[in-house]
Amino acid sequence: MSAVNAIRTDEAPVAPSVTLADIRAAAERIRGAIIRTPTIENPAVNRVAGTRVFLKLDNLQATGAFKERGAANRLALLSQREREAGVIAMSAGNHAQAVARHAQLAGVKATIVMPRFTPATKVVRTESWGARVVLHGATLAEAAAHAHDLALREGLVFIHPYDDPGVIAGQGTMALEMLEDAPEIGALVIPIGGGGLCAGVATVAATLRPGVPVFGVEVQGYPAMAQRLAGEPVSVGGPTIAEGIAVRDVGEMPLSILRRCQSEVLLVPERAVEQAVALLAEGAKVVAEGAGAAGLAAVLTYPERFRNRVVGTTVCGGNIDARALSNVLLRQLLRDGRIMRLHFDIPDRPGMLADIAQRISDLGGNVIEVKHQQLFGAPTVQSTELHLMIEVRDAAQGDAIIAAMEAADYVVRRG
Repeated sequence: MSAVNAIRTDEAPVAPSVTLADIRAAAERIRGAIIRTPTIENPAVNRVAGTRVFLKLDNLQATGAFKERGAANRLALLSQREREAGVIAMSAGNHAQAVARHAQLAGVKATIVMPRFTPATKVVRTESWGARVVLHGATLAEAAAHAHDLALREGLVFIHPYDDPGVIAGQGTMALEMLEDAPEIGALVIPIGGGGLCAGVATVAATLRPGVPVFGVEVQGYPAMAQRLAGEPVSVGGPTIAEGIAVRDVGEMPLSILRRCQSEVLLVPERAVEQAVALLAEGAKVVAEGAGAAGLAAVLTYPERFRNRVVGTTVCGGNIDARALSNVLLRQLLRDGRIMRLHFDIPDRPGMLADIAQRISDLGGNVIEVKHQQLFGAPTVQSTELHLMIEVRDAAQGDAIIAAMEAADYVVRRG
């Protein structure tokens, strides 16, 4: 875990490409085209975080993510000639759906280039908003190159997901709403992919609330913005649950804005992101994708940074695969000790399994999976292996069950 300070002394500050006036104008421009999402405080989240946390629920946008703000504003800025020509974007996720939806609402033809590996559900959702989807390339970079080529050949307007002043201004409207709804916020914690959202939020905070720091958040495997701000070569890669912010090439405009605003980037481990997804689902009843929970993950990872501060963060996306969400919740139950794997070596006699299950039940445990192995792995032909998965209230109850099993002369170990 680490934090990277964005202050550089060897470079002159770069003038911002987006102003508060631009963001206020964007807010008026997209009013009614996007949802003014709620900013809520949740007791369960506060209790675990150890401080007050306000959650901006942009996972409630029609396409499930904040990207609608930037897409709606950028499309509203098109000239009549550009509207007639149509737009093109490259994305494997939320930006694709946002551009498709707001192009449809504006009566503008949209083409979305997606890598060939894009899950079919995302392709179908994007097409459902009326866009022409082109699958090309094995990587995002290859898809982006093809999108630029199509834009030139067909005269389309390229809508960049984050390196565009109109998009950044649209994303910044989130901060206007947050600070209006929760003026007591004393720090803002914002996930960073390409940087458009964090740059927009930092612009608002620097002008309206100059005493409120804005922390960007990246996962440890993809610290591209942190590395660029520190003047280091970019080195990223590996699997991550926060694929929405798993970016190698950050935006030059967001980079300049965050450098000028002296923003700091916090790096969070995968486990913290999983914990945040689970806490939001179980504690706040809010569904978040990995990238959408990264802000809360930073608050959980760096409690000393936010102690005695009122924190504002965004659940900026909720488009998580159902199977991935299920796995995250189960892994968190295991980490919390609320699900246990127990392994027994028992005599091969009738009634042994029933006796063990009864003892677990008497102590309040719930057996949810049983594997009884006699032919393979058992130490002798007169014994058998028993593998149980049990659900308990907490780790203390699990320890009590193990102690009771051992007191009854059962050989038991945790899995």
